[in-house]
Amino acid sequence: QVQLVESGGGLVQAGGSLRLSCAASGRTFSSYAMGWFRQAPGKEHEFLAGISWNGRRTYYADSVKGRFTISRDNVKNTVYLQMNSLKPEDTAAYYCAADRNPYIATTSNDYDYWGQGTQVTVSS
Repeated sequence: QVQLVESGGGLVQAGGSLRLSCAASGRTFSSYAMGWFRQAPGKEHEFLAGISWNGRRTYYADSVKGRFTISRDNVKNTVYLQMNSLKPEDTAAYYCAADRNPYIATTSNDYDYWGQGTQVTVSS
């Protein structure tokens, strides 16, 4: 069992940056792939970025490639999402998720554990 808690969301102006953190409990965190998703009102979960169990592989959605960076620290049981050049259309609730498989998945159904989400609002 893994519990995930996101933090770092907030209000930022367009062009600004935020770093989201996702703290995980549980001894098996380091063996799981991790992902970040977001959900805007009235829309489905959108995959943003994923990272393999050891951090050696990452994968990004086209919508955030070159602007967002996912990373993890398996000693601190934490995964991060650095978000730069934020746009108003990035406004959403952001979620981290854990996949019991070690390699990156891009669909929400593949993930087994979810955090409660953190709100990101980008003003124009």
